[in-house]
Amino acid sequence: MAASSPAPSAGSLPPATTPGVAPAPVDGASATAPESSPPPSDGVVPPGTEQAAPAVVTLEPGMVPPSPVPSRLKAPPMAKLQSMPRGLDLLARAKLQGERLVVKEKDGPEQVLTVDPVLQASLTKILRDYEVPYGAAVVLEPSTGRVLALAEHSAAQPELRGLPYRAVFPAASIFKIVTGSALLEAGVTPSMEECFHGGKRRLTERNLEDTERDGACYSLALAMGKSANVIFAKLTQKHLTADALRRMAARFRFNREIAFPVPMDVSLASVPEEGFDLANTGAGFGDIYLSPLHGALMASVAANDGRWVDPVLVEPPRGSPLLPAEGERVLEPAAAQALTDMLEETVTHGTARAVFRERAFRVDNAVGKTGTLADRSPFRDYSWFVGFAPRDNPRVAVAALIVNDPKWRIRGTWLGREALRLGLQRVPAPLEVTAPAATAGTP
Repeated sequence: MAASSPAPSAGSLPPATTPGVAPAPVDGASATAPESSPPPSDGVVPPGTEQAAPAVVTLEPGMVPPSPVPSRLKAPPMAKLQSMPRGLDLLARAKLQGERLVVKEKDGPEQVLTVDPVLQASLTKILRDYEVPYGAAVVLEPSTGRVLALAEHSAAQPELRGLPYRAVFPAASIFKIVTGSALLEAGVTPSMEECFHGGKRRLTERNLEDTERDGACYSLALAMGKSANVIFAKLTQKHLTADALRRMAARFRFNREIAFPVPMDVSLASVPEEGFDLANTGAGFGDIYLSPLHGALMASVAANDGRWVDPVLVEPPRGSPLLPAEGERVLEPAAAQALTDMLEETVTHGTARAVFRERAFRVDNAVGKTGTLADRSPFRDYSWFVGFAPRDNPRVAVAALIVNDPKWRIRGTWLGREALRLGLQRVPAPLEVTAPAATAGTP
């Protein structure tokens, strides 16, 4: 296993429906407007009083959560976390054959998994060695969606399985990727500045007012890098509607199923209609939940020039190469490039700068986003990192999540850096083919 850097010093089931509450329409369902008045009891409409047919509104996939979204403050879904049955988890049933993980089903074909056993073991060992209460690290190849690692461990619940697929973790500031993308589409440029006062930790409605107290200004790009909550809240209030934020979230596959051989939770997102609640959600404080695998796929959108690529866990039949997928477009290439520029600020000037500059463990040309949030009772500290490297011609995309107690040993950004570093070691850069010197300059 490749060496990991010393840890920093210690610092201080699927979404359940609510009993008695009817579930919201599922993706693609239609909502029928209420009729203005009931038809006559004899079924005959008098002349001149014909009624128009009820209006039908077709909901785009992901615009409405498929089930009630839990309140992060009142009923955090982490409290109901359950282990995935072994029979549903292909990776848990895989056996090492040579250098590949293989699943053999009774009376079925042999399935070779895309997971890299060396990378999987390295990341799992880190999680176990540092005794994280709950942790997961996902590594994938963004251009094809091939999943290279689905590492997990829970010192709090050693029997727990399935953390990479569970969307019970608050997305926190990872949702700023969605908000930032919506702002770019609304015409806000990465260099556009917004001035502010306060709001570094918590937001109030007064923080969103433009006043003479606004003593500092950040560009949108720097606000992404420093994860400036007040900037994202103010820009959401000024430039975005609830509909615009919902549509971008749906493009990033919130409130939608993601095709995968292992059942994945739907990452639920509740976007309020307007006002301070909408601004607060745009800053990452809303009732938005995310699974680690989904987090790595979000990072891959920018890596793939704005296209979504579904994850792949099973290699194609022998002799059938897995080619880069075309993918559904989430962002236009120019917007994806701008988003990448903003995510680079996280590593060069923002919240991940110190971790990525650690001597002997640097990851050059990395981009990403951090996220942190905490539950109060009981205390749970959620820390995230999602990103990819290298910035140009990306080879790996990652997501790292750790849920800590008040005392901790490592956090999500450190784990994410290690996932990128170790992943790049396992996915070497393609060889550059150069023409022989004798043929140089010949047509």
